[in-house]
Amino acid sequence: MFPTKVKSPHRLLHLKHPFWCPPSLGKAACSRLVLGIETSCDDTGAAVLDETGQILGESLHSQKEVHLRTGGIIPTVAQQLHREHIERVVQQALERSGVEPSRLAAVATTVKPGLALSLAVGLRFSQTFARQHNKSFIPIHHMEAHALTVRMLQPVAFPFLVLLVSGGHSLLAVARGVDDFLLLGHALDEAPGDTLDKVARRLSLIKHPQCSTLSGGQAIELLAKDGDRMRVPFRTPMGQTYDCCFSFAGLRNQINMMIKKKEAEEGIEQGDLLSCVNDIAASTQHTVASHLAKRTHRAILFCKANGLLPSHSPTLVLSGGVASNQYIRKALTIITDTTGLRLLCPPAKFCTDNGVMIAWNGVERLREGKGILPPDVDVSYEPKAQLGVDLTAEVKAAAIKLPSVRMKIPT
Repeated sequence: MFPTKVKSPHRLLHLKHPFWCPPSLGKAACSRLVLGIETSCDDTGAAVLDETGQILGESLHSQKEVHLRTGGIIPTVAQQLHREHIERVVQQALERSGVEPSRLAAVATTVKPGLALSLAVGLRFSQTFARQHNKSFIPIHHMEAHALTVRMLQPVAFPFLVLLVSGGHSLLAVARGVDDFLLLGHALDEAPGDTLDKVARRLSLIKHPQCSTLSGGQAIELLAKDGDRMRVPFRTPMGQTYDCCFSFAGLRNQINMMIKKKEAEEGIEQGDLLSCVNDIAASTQHTVASHLAKRTHRAILFCKANGLLPSHSPTLVLSGGVASNQYIRKALTIITDTTGLRLLCPPAKFCTDNGVMIAWNGVERLREGKGILPPDVDVSYEPKAQLGVDLTAEVKAAAIKLPSVRMKIPT
């Protein structure tokens, strides 16, 4: 039913250049150190790793404060900030590692998916750097990097199920190899991190004394701790759709309608803080967590029915920026406990975008000689890029109904 080996249409020049390293260095010297560069959205990151996954040096410039002031990420602003900081960030990572460019085996860089203007900055800088120092170039799929980060931290054998949730993405996939993925579900509209950020802006949480320096998702998580979700319940999306895809736009519409109703009841204008803001935050967070948990539950059952995961110690990896949310982790723990999987999550600092995960993905590809390009090969960035082979139609056709699981999540 399913392919034994995925041939991704987005693998750049993989077959043409399976491995390349400067002839003067030889393959042994070429297989040691990787510089990773990340600019897919609003973080400029760089890191140097060795083949064991040891982080020799890293640097990260976050644009969070700027985008908080503007009420969201403006692509042209993000592009300009990447341009201003990328050289310094890369230089800091190299200096902290004590590694000269001549000692690098390769430069790995995010080329898909992401904001076009942001990706362009990282790709142009990286290819110029690789050509200047005559280094192999490794194009990286951003979501592959998130999926594989956990393997840098502990032994995790393929295959495993992965849930990637962030401000720009939401997907479920089976990771069968470094470049071999089966896509089971994806976001149909907006990503969960985007929903949480937009709800936080609609609630004007930047005006809340506890939330002025927090991202939208962080603010929702903080206030939810003191809220009662039962006071303003929301419906979990797609309850009668038996697949593993996600939809958050309808939930956000529910929340906006509730906020408008509460503003009228309290006699306040949009932009003022509601007295029930903690309750709305708690219900929003719970409904997002419940939606993610239910779709993941179905993905697990689909994998078991089709032999896509090992019978011994099957694993769910949770990664991406939204994976830092502890409530969501607890919701997924209920599902993994119910289904007999182990849940693995990278530490919060590795869940958000960073150069370390890009360098590690470069290391994994370097080990297997996959997607290693000469520095003079032209590579294009791809703002939209599928992960692996799409099995969402097969998942929907299976129409798996979920057994009842009580989502009683401790706060």
